[in-house]
Amino acid sequence: MKTDALAGPRVPPDQEGRSVLSEVAGYAEAFLHGDRPVRAHAPDRLGELLGGALPVAGHSERATVERLIRAGEAGALASGAARSFGYAVGGALPVGVAADWLTSLWDQCTVFHDLSPLAAVAEEVCERWLTELLGLPAGTVMGLTSGCTTANLVCLAAAREHQLHRAGWTVNEQGMTSAPPLTVLVGEETHISVLRCLRLLGFGGAIRYVAADDEGRMDTAHLRELVARASGGLIVCGQVGSINCGSVDPLREVAAITHERGGWLHLDGAFGLWAAASPRHRGLLDGVTQADSWSCDGHKWLNTPYDCGLAFCARPAPFHEAVGIRAGYIHTTARTGRDPMDYRMEMSQRARALTLWAVLHHLGSEGVAGLIERNCDAARQLGRRLSREPGIELLVPVGLNQVLVGIGDEKHTRRVVERLNSEGACWVTPTQWKGRSAVRLSVCSWRTDREAIEPAVAAFVNTHRAERRRGQ
Repeated sequence: MKTDALAGPRVPPDQEGRSVLSEVAGYAEAFLHGDRPVRAHAPDRLGELLGGALPVAGHSERATVERLIRAGEAGALASGAARSFGYAVGGALPVGVAADWLTSLWDQCTVFHDLSPLAAVAEEVCERWLTELLGLPAGTVMGLTSGCTTANLVCLAAAREHQLHRAGWTVNEQGMTSAPPLTVLVGEETHISVLRCLRLLGFGGAIRYVAADDEGRMDTAHLRELVARASGGLIVCGQVGSINCGSVDPLREVAAITHERGGWLHLDGAFGLWAAASPRHRGLLDGVTQADSWSCDGHKWLNTPYDCGLAFCARPAPFHEAVGIRAGYIHTTARTGRDPMDYRMEMSQRARALTLWAVLHHLGSEGVAGLIERNCDAARQLGRRLSREPGIELLVPVGLNQVLVGIGDEKHTRRVVERLNSEGACWVTPTQWKGRSAVRLSVCSWRTDREAIEPAVAAFVNTHRAERRRGQ
């Protein structure tokens, strides 16, 4: 029997396949339910574990998976842990992981309905469930993308299509070189992904910034001034949950100002849009339904596995005009069902709808609301407890799941973050807020509740105190 140095004898492929899948399943149980430090254990070993020359003869499946697990144990961050507060990442619910395995097993290509009726129907069902759950207008369409950046891209492409069409210009046929002018207004705290998409769409020189208040919300008086001076068509980009502090723009007033001018309002709701699923928190999103398009991530606050972006649009015609494609070699299935490719940028992609469907079916509307409310409660507790410590200042009141604190100058902030993250009791990220150094803590994981907060507070406060003593 053939052997190799790493794995020993090779078993028949059918037995090996069963064993390797069983091994991964067993590892998954321990990983999902274990309480591990929130840090990469030994990232310096990754070059050794993953590197070297491409194997000539290859290795057994089992040896390959075992090597990958060792690399994961060395370098994977437990980003879905209860005390992982860096960025707005979320964690994968076990039912989502299981559905993701089935998605890989079935290996569906979700371009057309006929190529995967399973994925196409699941996506259509998720569209209906989510528009109802989030209270979006009847007739809103949804596309599944790789993330909120691509969701922003397709929504803003629809906005461009709509606004230029109103000016008598067909961008798909006439391009952008001599197109009528458009003005794009964004808040000062707009996420960089929105700006990236605007540049890709040719709007780099058309962007104007709206002043933000002390909580990062768009100043509507300044917005009105800029709208009055805008030339040509108008696109306004608002926020539902700013990345630093979770603030929500005054959506109803922003929508009214935008639509008075005939403009298009797009809302970046990467994580914050999920608050609309909570009866306790949807009031913070007053006016959210007045927008023309919305972007969101399933892999953030809904806790689907990566990756899962959501593009919603209340105006299907410009949406399909912007992203729809036709060719003689493409056999579309309008007569039999919904073709997923008509609702996104990507053509070939995995069946993301299956993991999304599984999480929604598992949680139901009450479960989604409970997840949102549990995280918001934990974030408020985190803010209260941290702000009791001398030298730690809560910079913005906690409204949703983001906590923003100032702990001193840039040097002290960097030292606290680096030490805290290296020790692994919790994981946080530094940021800048109104010209000063700050620390942002994002509560997104299904594991995080009020009980998980106290150990994180203790670790943060102790590190803060130790670094203050060190700096004296």
